[in-house]
Amino acid sequence: MKKRKLGNSGLEVSALGLGCMGMSHGLGVPMEKPLAIALIHAAVERGVTFFDTAEVYGPFVNEELVGEALVPFRGQVFIATKFGFNFENGKQGGLNSRPEHIKQVAEDSLKRLRIDTIDLFYQHRVDPDVPIEEVAGAVKELIRQGKVKHFGLSEAGAKTIRRAHAVQPVAALQSEYSLWWREPETEILPTLEELGIGFVPFSPLGKGFLTGKIDENTKFAANDFRNVVPRFSPEARKANQAVVDLLGSIAARIKATPAQIALAWLLAQKPWIVPIPGTTKLHRLEENLGGASIELTPDDLRDINASAAKITVQGARYPEHLQKLVGR
Repeated sequence: MKKRKLGNSGLEVSALGLGCMGMSHGLGVPMEKPLAIALIHAAVERGVTFFDTAEVYGPFVNEELVGEALVPFRGQVFIATKFGFNFENGKQGGLNSRPEHIKQVAEDSLKRLRIDTIDLFYQHRVDPDVPIEEVAGAVKELIRQGKVKHFGLSEAGAKTIRRAHAVQPVAALQSEYSLWWREPETEILPTLEELGIGFVPFSPLGKGFLTGKIDENTKFAANDFRNVVPRFSPEARKANQAVVDLLGSIAARIKATPAQIALAWLLAQKPWIVPIPGTTKLHRLEENLGGASIELTPDDLRDINASAAKITVQGARYPEHLQKLVGR
């Protein structure tokens, strides 16, 4: 597995990380713990050194899972987790990035992850009630204390990134980015390049859609987050099949899969981009990791971009009540 540096931070990780959320949260029935641990171990054995979790996944159980699974690999891997929510009766409440809360979350996450220092600590969503300078200052203090190594933001806008970076250098931004959500290209990517900040795309496979294994007739589990996503309505899925067909045509030509082409395309955009596809299946893990060894030619990239420009993706990426949390 090749490695990449997240901007100027000095944080060098595998070219593809592993998003661990779906193992215990958001995408149907959680995995049995022994199977999830075995999958994480398989990722390490195949060269993955970058693992993504958050307190809100579960809540809390995903951090505990990742912490337990990676105990044997301390010093070999990097764990990213996140702060920024309240919890009421074990369920996610509103946003909370007050400095005292951030510091408490760090203490709790360290215990659940069974580590002494959090490698990368993201603000999960921008909190409009707390100036980003105060957030950055709180993480700066945690870094000074040795409890955190690097500061990250998630789904933040360019102005917020600049303000935070002026207080405490931002190592990485995590936001959605893929062939069917290209909004970061307009303002975010140029800002990150200017400031030397790495980019960690989540949902690089379009929450599974870009694998080609989901169509308009696919039924999701009752507790699967995609049931409420407008982009996953049957009508939208039917319309958006054009994106998968595009990936499939390139994949057939170079003997790969649509998922591998989607990941290879992301990796080709910038050398400081590290996608974090998630999965619950070993064969999907191996398929995804294969995408890191595919180098698309300039002609391939031109073909993909020219064809993608003719496709209008249907459906919002979040329902309205969740879109409100994507403040910038």
